[in-house]
Amino acid sequence: MANLDLFATNPDEAQDRSRLDALRAQLHTLAHQYYVLDAPTVPDAEYDRLFRELQALEAAHPDWLTPDSPTQRVGGKPLDQFASVRHAVPMLSIRTETDTESTGAEAFDARVRKELELVEGDPAVEYVAELKFDGLAINLRYESGVLLQAATRGDGENGEDVTQNIRTIGQIPLRLPAVVPQVLEVRGEVYMRRDDFEALNERQREKGEKTFVNPRNAAAGAVRQLDPGIAAQRPLSFFAYGLGEVTPAEQGGPAFATHYGMLQTLKSWGFPVAAQVEVAHGASALIAYHQRIARERDQLPYDIDGVVYKVNSLALQRQLGFVTREPRWAVAHKYPAQEEITKVLGIDVQVGRTGKLTPVARLEPVFVGGTTVSNATLHNLFEVRKKEVRVGDSVIVRRAGDVIPEVVGKVQSVLNPEPFRHYPRSPYVPNFRMPTKCPICGSDVVREKGEANHRCTGGLFCSAQRKQAILHFAQRRAVEVEGLGEKLVDQLVESNVVRTLPDLYKLGLTTLAALERMADKSAQNIVDALEKSKQTTLPRFLFGLGIRHVGEATAKELARHFGSLDAIMDASEEVLLQVSDVGPIVAKSIRTFFDQAHNREVVEQLRACGIHWEEGAPTSDTPKPLAGKTFVLTGTLPTLGRDAAKDLIEAAGGKVSGSVSKKTHFVVAGTEAGSKLDKANELGVTVLDEAALLEMLK
Repeated sequence: MANLDLFATNPDEAQDRSRLDALRAQLHTLAHQYYVLDAPTVPDAEYDRLFRELQALEAAHPDWLTPDSPTQRVGGKPLDQFASVRHAVPMLSIRTETDTESTGAEAFDARVRKELELVEGDPAVEYVAELKFDGLAINLRYESGVLLQAATRGDGENGEDVTQNIRTIGQIPLRLPAVVPQVLEVRGEVYMRRDDFEALNERQREKGEKTFVNPRNAAAGAVRQLDPGIAAQRPLSFFAYGLGEVTPAEQGGPAFATHYGMLQTLKSWGFPVAAQVEVAHGASALIAYHQRIARERDQLPYDIDGVVYKVNSLALQRQLGFVTREPRWAVAHKYPAQEEITKVLGIDVQVGRTGKLTPVARLEPVFVGGTTVSNATLHNLFEVRKKEVRVGDSVIVRRAGDVIPEVVGKVQSVLNPEPFRHYPRSPYVPNFRMPTKCPICGSDVVREKGEANHRCTGGLFCSAQRKQAILHFAQRRAVEVEGLGEKLVDQLVESNVVRTLPDLYKLGLTTLAALERMADKSAQNIVDALEKSKQTTLPRFLFGLGIRHVGEATAKELARHFGSLDAIMDASEEVLLQVSDVGPIVAKSIRTFFDQAHNREVVEQLRACGIHWEEGAPTSDTPKPLAGKTFVLTGTLPTLGRDAAKDLIEAAGGKVSGSVSKKTHFVVAGTEAGSKLDKANELGVTVLDEAALLEMLK
């Protein structure tokens, strides 16, 4: 790979141009492998390196920048409103078959055969069966192979120009192969995967912001964001399923014979096409497809609300034509809804592995989303209040695939269905309240100001948090027990061999060797690693305790300021606030943790097991050469690893940040430094090499 420094000094523009074109082609290919094929061929770091090289070339030659460059996926200013787009070919909807049984497919096949004047004994009609995605229809217009415009369906005749937002979707190619027609409109569905939807809603809850009811609403809202920067933060995906305007065959355009053939061509051009698309002959094959997808529906990573049948022959499609603006050659065959109504029998509280308390509605069992549901999450206290859910209410419950069932909202009393009228609610049911003590271990429950979630403070003691506490304690940056990974911790906890952290140090060779897939040598390695971990440092031990908001840097500051663990455990909030890097929230968290008698007991037991470190006098008054200075590390340093450099800076009183801003004092840059170095130069931040950093540390 060319060195970035050469771009500024190399006068050969032809060489730069050749490299730029090669980078764009390579990045388009890598993006297709990652987003469409789900088969990345290089590590993320390598992709980022190539991306930064392209950015540097484009910055050096701004007149070479084009809309189809991989660097231009996110860009543009927020809009005041969306421009209207008139579709060259109307985006018409297809008829929905409300009969969710096999007779729905039979009725469609019978209508098609009648229109084609086929009689009994004639060959079966060839169809294409597809999934009916629950998202937002989009028309992508390409000219000369470059994405020119993206528009919503709108009323079918006119949609909205949402090009800026659609460009942020990695699965949608910005440039197509040279073989595509001059004009190509590809139609498909923008959707949000279930796991992406759950992660998005969890982020919204953590910030105390509005959550989305379902993936479709979230996807539609993202597409219609006036600010493309916000849209880029919403995880959207895309499937292609049809065409709009295309250069006609007589003018050099493609001569497709079948719908299935057209989809396979779109796939070869770089568009994602659902793997479940298949050719089906006659009504019996459509029925089999409908039933098979119904069984697989819950395992799909995205929502569907039915399947779609289309006559495969494009000539027959033209022959069948339309009726009241709906094609006679296609139909959507729906499935029963994945939302049902049931009654709340009670509201319990579950404790997660990180200590988060979640209210869970105990329900009158109801069959929804392919299974019987008797519990559904209410997420947090504020969601319960917003949805006004109380015991005895009739509520709407949603379940899709592996997503945890959730209460969408309550049914207003005037809409309560007949089956629930024999469940009269008491005249008054009090609002749900979060417990003040953890229902698992009895530790105090806290909710920090501005946070939506309540949490148990008994991390070391609470059995619900046992696995997480052990993994955190044993990680490399904490006490470090080499070889103690997630699978082994699962075995130790689930077999009740380890109940608290001190139990780790009571493990013997015989106990470990008896575990599944644990050879004698592996068991001995764990025993040795546990013994080695007993010699640690106070900052590592503090960090390993998992006190909320106490990261590595804060643990180091606490150790420097107090010098001993006992002094930290006994410090008041006022005294803790005197420590650099400790504010009111952190001070309260530390004090709450050590106020729990069982947490102190676990700490004492760990010390009794032989875990030790060197303690010294408080060093808060010792001069530190880098005190008050913020550093950012980027690139590869000649001799220091990233962790070693960070430790040296922090030991000298400095702070290490992950991003460059106006508050950054120094950027330490090594080889292959990326965008952080560019940002430092842009803001006028002083840039150091390793030698200059070591000189400062002296």
